[in-house]
Amino acid sequence: MLATTPTPDNHRADHDSVTEATILQSRILIVDDNAAHVHLLTRLLQDTGYMNVNPTTDPRQVRALHRANPYDLILLDLQMPGLDGFGVMAELKAELKAEPASACLPVIVLTAQPGHKLRALQAGACDFINKPFDTVEVMVRIHHMLEGRLLHKRLKALNHNLERAVQERTAALQESEARYRSLTDLAVDWYWEQNAMGQFTHASGLVMELLGHTSDTLTDSAQAQSRGAHVGGHPVDHWDRDERQKLEDNIKARRPFLDLIMHRRCADGSREQFKISGEPMFDRTCRFTGFRGLGVKVLL
Repeated sequence: MLATTPTPDNHRADHDSVTEATILQSRILIVDDNAAHVHLLTRLLQDTGYMNVNPTTDPRQVRALHRANPYDLILLDLQMPGLDGFGVMAELKAELKAEPASACLPVIVLTAQPGHKLRALQAGACDFINKPFDTVEVMVRIHHMLEGRLLHKRLKALNHNLERAVQERTAALQESEARYRSLTDLAVDWYWEQNAMGQFTHASGLVMELLGHTSDTLTDSAQAQSRGAHVGGHPVDHWDRDERQKLEDNIKARRPFLDLIMHRRCADGSREQFKISGEPMFDRTCRFTGFRGLGVKVLL
């Protein structure tokens, strides 16, 4: 009779996440002090196709067995001498300190006492099977619980992998941005960014002096970056007025430009030449978000 017991629901092998073969490979522990019941359940599961079925008649071994080989399902008798099923579940709960207190144990209890069902569920069991066994009911309940538990584990693993991928991607982007900033600082003599209101959000080098701004026109982050561009908060050198006006007109018009020539007369009488390039910035919706540019000193 056992060999002809039908598999529950003829579960589809093409399930999106958990296949029938995966379910039949689940690790199952049978705990019952009655050797005849253990033998019956073991034969029933093995004849149905479950490949990893382990029995024990000693409830005191369950905690250690589960710690060494975490089971996908434990079929647990409630009425046993020495340590009953409720005591076993209490020990298993102690092993799952990292899990929420309300989390279900991978346990289906076996009981002939109707009054024990609610208490077992409150103690953490996921389901129950009445004694004496109805073989079809046993297999359906086992199959459904394993399917749900394996789906939950699969979802948990996917969420963990997604979280790790996001963390790795974020770290890579931060490293890339830091590398970009470093290369920019090495490649140019100054770099600046302004927001849509014209406030400087990033400024290094002589750009603040060139555009005639003082530290009180900067955001806090840009102030720290622009220190050293002024003496006493005011420019000390002289820029060509027409060239400066052309630069300011380009920025005001949000017009990109490349290698605009600028000249500066230094306080010691020497003359310097720079190439300035800039472009407006837009977000993904094509909304203007600011202006940025860079300058390179040209050797005369």
